[in-house]
Amino acid sequence: MHVAEQRDGSSSGQGAMEDTPLMRELTRDHARRKKLESVDFSRPGDTRVITVANQKGGVGKTSTTVNLAAALSMGGLNVLVIDADPQGNTSTALNIEHHAEVPSMYEVLVESAPLSEVVQDVPDMERLQCAPATINLSGAEIELVSLVARENRLRNAIRDHLELRDQQGMDRLDYVLVDCPPSLGLLTVNALVAAREVLIPIQAEYYALEGLSLLLNNIDLIRQHLNPDLVVSTIMLTMYDARTRLAAQVAQDVRDHFPEQTLETTIPRSVRISEAPSYGQTVLTYDPSSSGALAYRAAAFELNTRPAP
Repeated sequence: MHVAEQRDGSSSGQGAMEDTPLMRELTRDHARRKKLESVDFSRPGDTRVITVANQKGGVGKTSTTVNLAAALSMGGLNVLVIDADPQGNTSTALNIEHHAEVPSMYEVLVESAPLSEVVQDVPDMERLQCAPATINLSGAEIELVSLVARENRLRNAIRDHLELRDQQGMDRLDYVLVDCPPSLGLLTVNALVAAREVLIPIQAEYYALEGLSLLLNNIDLIRQHLNPDLVVSTIMLTMYDARTRLAAQVAQDVRDHFPEQTLETTIPRSVRISEAPSYGQTVLTYDPSSSGALAYRAAAFELNTRPAP
């Protein structure tokens, strides 16, 4: 009797342990790993130009850009990342030189240099390239004001670059991902005019939806006046902490407001994701088996399987 009670107690304890957030996360990671081992990323019918934007800082915008780009390229796709943020964090995370003397997006946007002159290959990532940002780009907001067709300069540069690659017989780019500064100035306007799609990372916190209306209003204005094809195609929940009810509630609110756009995959709050850029790496190369790396690979696959708008 005593032994039976012990067995019952231990089995119920084991069952309780299996239902902890940690065990659920481990189970999910194992399932993701198994699924991702056997999937192939399919090439889109045409180059998808996606701007990653949110004027709110600290929502994982740069992490989302570089890790999605890495995951897509590791899936066999040709990807170009354009760093339009003067802080240059995207360039740092991809281990791209971006000191003041390096040709960068400043020369493209202000001096009309072709993108091909500033694009660099990302080390150890065969299909990934980056057009870096340098500190010079911080003055571009002011210098762009006086230029002709100032809102269209990035769109024209991307169009010319894609045409040049085609003329030279190079393999077509599958994705162009543009990282923006956390503001709604001319650099962000250029990025939104250049793209067909907007991807908005939203942090799973109390103020997640606050300020989003301002961004959506600006996207509407750009759609009306400068880029009628622009759509918010994707919303991604970042820094998700499965242990808290608040994160689950925020996720539900976001899905209620944007049921079609919100990815099923959420990106967990992860030390590994934060550490990786300091080593000039994405989380996918820094710690490929971490929950953050698996989540970004799953998100990239989900993005890739969704039809382009």
